[in-house]
Amino acid sequence: MKKSDFYYDLPERLIAQHPLAERDSSRLLVLDRRDGSVQHRHFRELLEYVRPGDCMVFNNSRVIPARLMGHAVGHTTPIEVLLLNDRGECLWECLTRPGRKTREGVELTFGDGLLTATVESINPKDGNRMIRFHYEGIFLELLDKLGTMPLPPYIREKLDDPERYQTVYSKTPGSAAAPTAGLHFTEELLQLLRDKGVKLAFVTLHVGLGTFRPVKEEEITDHVMHSEFYIMDEDTARLINETRDAGGSVWAVGTTACRTMETIADETGHVRAQSGWTDIFIYPGYRFKSIDHLVTNFHLPESTLMMLISAFASREMVMEAYRQAVEAEYRFFSFGDSMLIL
Repeated sequence: MKKSDFYYDLPERLIAQHPLAERDSSRLLVLDRRDGSVQHRHFRELLEYVRPGDCMVFNNSRVIPARLMGHAVGHTTPIEVLLLNDRGECLWECLTRPGRKTREGVELTFGDGLLTATVESINPKDGNRMIRFHYEGIFLELLDKLGTMPLPPYIREKLDDPERYQTVYSKTPGSAAAPTAGLHFTEELLQLLRDKGVKLAFVTLHVGLGTFRPVKEEEITDHVMHSEFYIMDEDTARLINETRDAGGSVWAVGTTACRTMETIADETGHVRAQSGWTDIFIYPGYRFKSIDHLVTNFHLPESTLMMLISAFASREMVMEAYRQAVEAEYRFFSFGDSMLIL
């Protein structure tokens, strides 16, 4: 299968540059994968599709201010460092720019020396740097002081309120990009789901900027997926398994929650508490084990996320739904409208 099979034309004016005033006022395109039918609704009407006893699984990862500006010790040329994955013991996988200024062994400094770092190695496959940070105090507090929110490259307008790039249920810091399907939920909508008898469960998957990395290979099976760290606790595993055993539906809110569950699930769709790194790549032909419905945003052409949702429905259904979304002038990407695949 070719990456060009997942291309669609998108006018630039449809790329949302800012969130709507009310999170749940976004539009909702509903695609029924049983017959390919499409409905045009609003996100707060999602409640009509969920049944008592169903379980919705959310990604509670919180975006950190992962973009740091500094320079090499003894030099003044600005160097941008984007934190991708926490590898433990103050070691982070990072993107740097300009790369030629961050060779192995280079010492970096940020915020007049409040934070320093050493480039320890360079991945020959993707050029990512392994950088070890040196500091006193709490790293996340230093990031709050020195870092900025790394908005996706297609968002060119300033974000007035950084909390609008966080879900209302975000809890565990570690993502370099938001799990954007969840941005449409409000505290009120979550309570309405609880009142209806829907179980709310939470996994953690720290989203890396690799989610925006384009597929370069024409044969999609040649693409190498980035790795992301996930956590599923005992409570979430129990809720998912109870729902499965009782005949309820399991909903994934976002491709990150989906990828986490599909990494862990056995052939019966049951899951267990565990944590680790996943590089699961889902594309047409994949057989889903753990989810029945998917809430997601509209994704970039030829992206791995387009391939994932084309595996969940079908490529033909998804491409037709996207054609209708463009025609109806839906808002696209991180701050855009939403899609429900039944």
